[in-house]
Amino acid sequence: MLKVVAVIKAKPELTREEFLHFWNVEHPSYVRRLPGILRYRQNPAIEHRKPWPYSGMAELWFSSVADVKAAYAGPEARELFDHEHHFLESVEWFLAEEVDVPLADVPLPDAPSTAGE
Repeated sequence: MLKVVAVIKAKPELTREEFLHFWNVEHPSYVRRLPGILRYRQNPAIEHRKPWPYSGMAELWFSSVADVKAAYAGPEARELFDHEHHFLESVEWFLAEEVDVPLADVPLPDAPSTAGE
């Protein structure tokens, strides 16, 4: 399995609330229409005292490169891109595979604590 990883910038004239409404509320219905999509995750940047270089990151999972090509070749992708023009200044993306890297000295979150024993 692989995924499209996209880092996005909101249009500067939009408030954070307007941007998040477009992205979190409206946009998922366009993404769901992509043929072959298996999973979708949004990662909005948190509010911070300084601006971040990106407004967020999206992840879209597919079974293969061929499925990605098919998803973005059809009318569903054109509708998705048309919607993005309402709220995104830029999108940069790449294809990636996830690799879980164990952290040797960090206990798993569900591991029982042995402190005080």
